[in-house]
Amino acid sequence: MDQDAFRETYRDLNERFCAFEKAVLTNQCTCSKAEKFCIAEREGVHCSSDEGQTQCLELLELLREQARFALKTSSTPEKRLLPHGKAIRIQVGGLRGLHCVLTPEQQPPQVIDDIFGLISRARAQFGNLNALPFPQIMQQIAAYQGKTRSRRRER
Repeated sequence: MDQDAFRETYRDLNERFCAFEKAVLTNQCTCSKAEKFCIAEREGVHCSSDEGQTQCLELLELLREQARFALKTSSTPEKRLLPHGKAIRIQVGGLRGLHCVLTPEQQPPQVIDDIFGLISRARAQFGNLNALPFPQIMQQIAAYQGKTRSRRRER
């Protein structure tokens, strides 16, 4: 299946996409509202809740805005798509940072158990997502290290 046909089919099948799809597909996060599906041997993630998608998109947009300096990115609309490495840092690092804010006595987990539940707890504790302590969350985004490529050995 060519890339254009895949994207078109993906958009048709996945009207309510998961905002944290990269984090879910890399098995670093799970979500009670996420449903995986396959198209031509590729995986995607669908959100089963309008409320869940809305709150995840709100958090993700706030994380992207706050992480501009840490990731050395611009905020211009033309640069909305981030490279995979930076997008995964925002998603996984941001959720780990949110976990640290909600449970400061614990280390951030390797796998976030329920994205929807975590964001709902944050909303309940802080009133709204704009009130989150973003400097603490940014520490986890800055500290997050994705997988590093192995170097080929020279012969």
